[in-house]
Amino acid sequence: MTDPAAQPQGVTYRFLTAVEKLGNRLPDPAVLFLYAMFIVWAVSWLLADYAFTVPSLDGERELAVQNQLTGTSLATFLSSMVSTFTGFAPLGVVLVAMLGVGVAEQTGFINAGLKSLLSVTPQRLLTPMLLLVAIVSHTAADAGYVLVIPLGGIIFYAAGRHPLAGIACAFAGVSGGFSANFIPSGIDPLLQGFTQQAAQIIDPAREVNPLSNWGFTSVSCIFVIAVGWYVTDKIIEPRLQGTKLDGEDLGSSEMEALKPEERRGLIAGLTAMIIGIALLVAAAYPDDSPLRSSTGELTAFSAPIMQSIVPLIFLLFIIPGAIYGYVAGTVQNHRDIIAGMTQSMHTMAYYLVMIFFCAQFTYAFGQSNLGALLAVEGADLLQRLALPGSITLFGIILLTAFVNLLVGSASGKWALLAPVFVPILMQVGLSPELTQAAYRVGDSSTNIITPLMPYFPLVVAYCQRWVTGTGIGTVTALMLPFSAALLIGWSLLLVAYWALGIPLGLAATYVYP
Repeated sequence: MTDPAAQPQGVTYRFLTAVEKLGNRLPDPAVLFLYAMFIVWAVSWLLADYAFTVPSLDGERELAVQNQLTGTSLATFLSSMVSTFTGFAPLGVVLVAMLGVGVAEQTGFINAGLKSLLSVTPQRLLTPMLLLVAIVSHTAADAGYVLVIPLGGIIFYAAGRHPLAGIACAFAGVSGGFSANFIPSGIDPLLQGFTQQAAQIIDPAREVNPLSNWGFTSVSCIFVIAVGWYVTDKIIEPRLQGTKLDGEDLGSSEMEALKPEERRGLIAGLTAMIIGIALLVAAAYPDDSPLRSSTGELTAFSAPIMQSIVPLIFLLFIIPGAIYGYVAGTVQNHRDIIAGMTQSMHTMAYYLVMIFFCAQFTYAFGQSNLGALLAVEGADLLQRLALPGSITLFGIILLTAFVNLLVGSASGKWALLAPVFVPILMQVGLSPELTQAAYRVGDSSTNIITPLMPYFPLVVAYCQRWVTGTGIGTVTALMLPFSAALLIGWSLLLVAYWALGIPLGLAATYVYP
């Protein structure tokens, strides 16, 4: 897949090439998830009934490692296998969104839009523009994974650059920069709820503002864009010079000047999209809108509009895509629309296989309680070391980054870690808001290098549409420079924030009490 003679030969490039080769020697991702599940089963058997305590608002909670090889556990595993797969959160998100996006792609609506976008975007600003869009996509839950990342490849290819660099850049912004956003989103009050509950274990009157990290996450946008821009243009793209393209997306992503009928179709499609967005805004604006949560919020996770992000993506792409197709002449009847949906599902076939095994592994790992044990033992070690505050903060970031390699959900992981981290750091004088910010840094930085992250197989599938030989090692080697730069640089940024006394956000402090 890669021509070594066409690549730079510095130490960094040789190291990344070695990572790629080693990673691609690993089993297929589907089999990797299967092996990981077997390991969880074996470890849960070895540590069966090992008891430990987890702090909670109601006092210490007793947990024990659950043996997944007992007759009862295996029977439950088999009986729930289908529901574990069909109920796996990323599955429905990806498939429903791709039905709409697939129509927009097959009719040519997306390509026409990208042609217009590229005609007004300076070449040198393409990378930061993509990173900014990726960061803003966090506001729409998981939309970035199914929309921005594949478009990153198309945009770069259309601009004469390597599509894998575009995918890597977008993945870094969507997932690696997950905690960077100047627009408040549902993740802010979600994490705040767990942080406040954990803080009240020590101080029942302690409250945490939902935007307690907003200042830091806003400035982090600039940091993530700067790091992503440098890594993409100076490290990733030069390394991809010898990587030949042989995937199925080459022909469908060729970019030429817009034809008159394409321009008319684009205007019609964009008009339909703007009308749809305007109707959505009008429906959501009233204080008593049914799209708001019971408390009147739009960005709360319980708000119907937040629960409808994926269906809205489906509608806001399939309708403009179909209108574009009819006006531009790329669609003759409804069968062409269905064909576009079918084609998009064809490209998801490999992802479906991988996600089946991913779901089974995630189920076994959650049932075993090994994740809780790992978090508690790591936090206990940090407490026993009694390190200075800044060093302890680095320890929290590193421990979170490590746990993140095994447990993907940001909210689920913080629900597990907050009752452990927050009280411990409060007892050494560090505020809950600072602990939450440290968690967000560690949680984001390693998202992009763990094959156990639910959307990682999807990124592999996106890359295979351009370079068929892409494997786990290829994507890991692409993302490792982003991950290392984000982990180190972001940690230093947080410490600098602390040292300078810059407010983390609203009603946030650095010390406790």
